[in-house]
Amino acid sequence: MVLFLPFITFAQEIVEKGLDQKIDEIFGSATGWFVSFIFYQITFSENVKVYWVLFPLIIGATYFTIYFKFINFRGFLTSIKIVKGDYDEIDHVTSLEGAGDSTPGGDAIETARIEDHEGEVSHFQALTAALSATVGLGNIAGVAIALSIGGAGATFWMIIAGFLGMASKFVECTLGVKYRDIDENGKVFGGPMYYLSKGLKEKNLSGLGKVLAGVFAVMVIGGSFGGGNMFQVNQAFQLVEHITGAEASFFHNKGWLFGLIIAIFVGIVIIGGIKKIAKVTDKIVPFMVVIYVAASIFILVMKYDQIGNAFAQIFDGAFNARGIAGGVVGVLVQGFKRAAFSNEAGIGSASIAHSAVKTKYAASEGLVALLEPFIDTVVVCTMTALVLIITGFVNTNNSGMNDAQAILLTSNAFGSAISWFPYVLTVAVVLFAFSSMISWSYYGYQGWSYLFGRTKKMEYTYKTLFCLFVIIGAASTLNSVLAFSDAMIFAMMVPNMIGLVILAPKVKDELNKYMSAIKAKKA
Repeated sequence: MVLFLPFITFAQEIVEKGLDQKIDEIFGSATGWFVSFIFYQITFSENVKVYWVLFPLIIGATYFTIYFKFINFRGFLTSIKIVKGDYDEIDHVTSLEGAGDSTPGGDAIETARIEDHEGEVSHFQALTAALSATVGLGNIAGVAIALSIGGAGATFWMIIAGFLGMASKFVECTLGVKYRDIDENGKVFGGPMYYLSKGLKEKNLSGLGKVLAGVFAVMVIGGSFGGGNMFQVNQAFQLVEHITGAEASFFHNKGWLFGLIIAIFVGIVIIGGIKKIAKVTDKIVPFMVVIYVAASIFILVMKYDQIGNAFAQIFDGAFNARGIAGGVVGVLVQGFKRAAFSNEAGIGSASIAHSAVKTKYAASEGLVALLEPFIDTVVVCTMTALVLIITGFVNTNNSGMNDAQAILLTSNAFGSAISWFPYVLTVAVVLFAFSSMISWSYYGYQGWSYLFGRTKKMEYTYKTLFCLFVIIGAASTLNSVLAFSDAMIFAMMVPNMIGLVILAPKVKDELNKYMSAIKAKKA
């Protein structure tokens, strides 16, 4: 009886509270200390409190924008041309003369020169693989919660964060390609783990590089289980349950079953690696974005006479916030926090997907990557915000709203103008969640393989754990999942941003090299 008493007590609590609530309590108590540390607030006044993690994110993005002479604007057209394939012949020259060693580090198998490998996926596929992890539920639920707390003005600061984030994304994805590993089979291993360890070694900071790389690897694994997995499936389940009848739904209180179904589909895709993932995302992502943006445009056209007033609310709220906790600073914090969670600029995750690109010029992919925050935040998030404002679904009295309610708020906003669209949105959300999960599984595996090796045993161990977390995420209530997801994503930024600042001159060299190659082609 003594041995079985804990199990009996646990079972009794499950009956009384429900499995999902009990899982949430256990998960929350295990991760609460970490969440509190990452989101420690620096108090400036009674009403103004700012998360410390936002400082390096904002300061770093501003620094890169100035250091690279506003590459986020002047490199925009070049980025589009690269994705279109206008400069493919530069990337696929038979000689690496002038391109430099794109994978320095010492081991013979790491160099593209010796192995004659250029990467695994195209510029477009790398972009869609990374976008599939960024364009998603942060654009739908994240925007709603930012506006529910910060009002319409939070939209302005989200847009500013998007533009600044373009520079951070350029830097990290250039480094991701420059310092990637390519094994004897042509399989690419890249991301902050590699440019932190190898890049800082070149700066005679080998010890610091190893520590930062190790910390990032741990955080990206946690981020893949949290924000890239549990948060995604949880949001998808919330909307599916709601649209199929809420408490009358077949899935009511069966989050584990929904999670099991999604886990099976995720498992089928992620077994194939980045090539399989890219083949799925380069079809799903454009389709999802087109549907979502088309619906947003349709509503904006229907209510075109209110667009001017919506922008007036955005600008007025950004600089004259009244009646909102923290005033203007509070609005700014909400805008930057949600934008960072949505586009992940400065976090380092996207550089993992971009590092697998077929190119011999690292800066070419950095330029492609800067399109991500623009598409994700400046375009998609702004459209969501305009729809919420125009349809009257911005209510700053909902400061206690969590993301589960926020995604329903967005669904209702679209439904108020297009009665049947919540059903389409539900399908889009499931696809958004699915594509984000398969891309984040790749990110997490890269961190896992860096720490534990690249054997098949380690690969399948990670992928099995990832699929189990899909089930846990769907079965949990959102509170602990959201807190852990946010914390892990922002924790990745700390070691990454330190490395980006130190290695910025290397990126400038790569940019000059690539721009010289483009000029030579035009000559």
